[in-house]
Amino acid sequence: MVALAWRWLLAFCLATGGASVAAREYRGHPGVQAFVAAMVEKHGFDRDELMQLFAGAQYQQSIVDAMERPAEQVKPWYVYRAIFVTEKRISEGVEFWRQNRETLERVRRDYGVDPAIVVAIIGVETSYGRITGNFRVLDALSTLAFDYPKRSEFFTRELEQFLLLSREQRRDPQEIRGSYAGAMGYGQFMPSSYRAYAIDYNGDGVADIWNNPVDAIGSVANYFARHGWHAEGLVAVPAVARVGYDRSQVNVLVKPVLKPEELAAMGFKPATTSVTVASERQDAAFPLELEGAEGAEFWLAYDNFYVITRYNHSHRYALAVYQLSREVAARMADVPG
Repeated sequence: MVALAWRWLLAFCLATGGASVAAREYRGHPGVQAFVAAMVEKHGFDRDELMQLFAGAQYQQSIVDAMERPAEQVKPWYVYRAIFVTEKRISEGVEFWRQNRETLERVRRDYGVDPAIVVAIIGVETSYGRITGNFRVLDALSTLAFDYPKRSEFFTRELEQFLLLSREQRRDPQEIRGSYAGAMGYGQFMPSSYRAYAIDYNGDGVADIWNNPVDAIGSVANYFARHGWHAEGLVAVPAVARVGYDRSQVNVLVKPVLKPEELAAMGFKPATTSVTVASERQDAAFPLELEGAEGAEFWLAYDNFYVITRYNHSHRYALAVYQLSREVAARMADVPG
């Protein structure tokens, strides 16, 4: 019965999305009424407390506008890369690593995750915790759950998870801040990701991804470990493509299955001899083609690349994270331990 009610709620929110935009009043929004009823039935929330909470939730047109035009999504790869792989972000990554060296070495031991990848994720997401978002998460998720029909189902579920984590962590949901999409903390975890992967890595009883870099680092590493990161696995290597290469599997974000001989038959091979040796391990991969400043740029992407795309489902994002991680790691090699 509860499951049926929840499925009905999602359909209802999709049908009524946008109904209250002019009024900007969430307490009286029909989607909120249905959502609150489901939260009471499914999770035992107090109806009056939730209605009071939503009386203070505010529609944010700027959030809808941001969802309609995420700037990095419309840029070619060479421009996208230049946003994230910068001298400033590299040098700040070195400093972040230096300040958190002990924790980063600990996640290497505990989770088998490359510290450079953890640093790069936090660098790309929030400039190492400096820009974590200043929207109230309650406003962001309410706006997107009830007034953004394209993604209403997803954000209704995230709003559910947000209220659960607020209750579990004894945090005031009106005070938690994050991105326009409701992502939170150093690593920009959505509420569902927080409940599934955030950890208390410093042992103080709280998984504080907002203010505590130790917990944030541990949580990102836990996310990668749980999604199948391989400690000795390849991420991506530059490739060359022959004339007339097979484009059927290019930029297809699925778990890699193509072996070196299959990739060769399609017209792709690693660009250097040293990489060819690495690929003789028979690691499966899939080919990438991106817009370089001087023409097409080709890569072979392996299992660990696919794991990065579980964090953000974009091959450009994953490659930017990987390239930033290599730049920061190279600089760290010269930093005294």
